[in-house]
Amino acid sequence: MNNYKTVISDGFKLNYCVKGTGKTILVIGSSVYYPRLFSDNLMRRFQFFFLDHRGFVRPSRSLEPEDYTLDKVLSDIEKAREALDLTDFIILGHSGHAFMALEYAKKYPDHVAKVVLLNSAPTNSSERQRQSSTFFHETASPERKEQFNKNIALLEYDIQKDPERRFVHMCVRMGAQSFYDYSFDAAYMWEDVYTNMPIIDHLWGEAFGELDMLKSLAGCHKPVFIGLGRYDYLVAPVSLWDQVEVMYENVKKVIFEYSGHNPMFEEPQCFDKELTDWILKDE
Repeated sequence: MNNYKTVISDGFKLNYCVKGTGKTILVIGSSVYYPRLFSDNLMRRFQFFFLDHRGFVRPSRSLEPEDYTLDKVLSDIEKAREALDLTDFIILGHSGHAFMALEYAKKYPDHVAKVVLLNSAPTNSSERQRQSSTFFHETASPERKEQFNKNIALLEYDIQKDPERRFVHMCVRMGAQSFYDYSFDAAYMWEDVYTNMPIIDHLWGEAFGELDMLKSLAGCHKPVFIGLGRYDYLVAPVSLWDQVEVMYENVKKVIFEYSGHNPMFEEPQCFDKELTDWILKDE
């Protein structure tokens, strides 16, 4: 952990690490997990700040319900931004963190230059999750579904053995819905990643289900990049975003044809070019 530093917000010790040089990209999520997904090539073009949110932090006190809220997370991000003196930066959120990135850019727009939203459905409502599950079972290949069933059968044992890492076990066992290569084992990506389950449960289970980014984007006037994976069955189908570029002139959407939930890892050359070209456009 020698390369990590800490910002304290509301009693939570938010670790962050800095990699690369160039224009600043603030990545919200786990400071341990996310540096493993982005290429060295991209870090030669941009300076990444990988910042924990409180869902990936061991609490130093007993938690109260108000500690779980999305507004608290947004306040943490702003506290870190102030401490790190970040201005004119790009905020990036992947998966559930896309909701955080967009809501932050709306609430604290002054220093945000652009917004990157990767691999999220517009909402995490239970109805949308059912739609994604149905889409998988109706359209995925038999081989992919067989691999998924084989992996998911092990999830209950994983959780019983190690319930505090329930979120991690779920992410790993759902690999056949997460990667273009449905046999890929992502367990190593999650090594040493702590998960604060009460906070994660609230955010993913409640807060993100109440949001709809197709509507929320109306309150964001920054340039927005939306990146999606054709084989990302976790938040499928990509057609959920079909109207976004018609609705909003400030939005660019890119579908990565040979990726699942992590195009920055699965198609790094294509991802790096698309993101770089968009960031540097008009600059």
